[in-house]
Amino acid sequence: MLEPLRAIRMTAEARLGLILAGAVLVLDQLSKWWVLDRLAFSPPGCLEFQRADAVARASMVNNCGHIEVSPFFDLTMVWNKGVSFGLLGADGPLGRFLLVGFSVAVALALVAGLLSLGPFKVTRRWQAIAFGLIIGGALGNAIDRALYGAVADFLNFSGLMFPWVFNIADVGINLGVAAIILDVFILDRDKRETKM
Repeated sequence: MLEPLRAIRMTAEARLGLILAGAVLVLDQLSKWWVLDRLAFSPPGCLEFQRADAVARASMVNNCGHIEVSPFFDLTMVWNKGVSFGLLGADGPLGRFLLVGFSVAVALALVAGLLSLGPFKVTRRWQAIAFGLIIGGALGNAIDRALYGAVADFLNFSGLMFPWVFNIADVGINLGVAAIILDVFILDRDKRETKM
């Protein structure tokens, strides 16, 4: 019965990945608490407005929070029903819980990889960094989706011609994917070429 637990290896890479996952998750949830609770960016009617289709929005008032911070950066409340950048919108309860389940499954698979279990075993530092960032981001957005039916996004760099509004969890996920690409296509290739 304890055999699977003996296979867990808490390496330096695993610790790094788990610490990064925790840091991203805590920063994400604290920033969302600050925006939703302290700044009151989502007063009654905001979530409903964001979840409504275009026809229904025409007769509603958008009272979601917005603060202009600088010429290129604003805090703008957007409830995202899909995954990163609003892709794969999931409006109904089934879609919502499928996305929550998928996010949690990805996070668990990557945690298993950090602990040298399952098919994705971490062997290098950049893999651990990537896994940790993605785990924290996936869980942060899954919490929102489970609690609210949508993800709270509020970082708006539209002044830099970047049209999407996002959050700390999205940053973690995207930096994690970039770290995987860096590890696989650049760092791992360099190691293979030096062995030849």
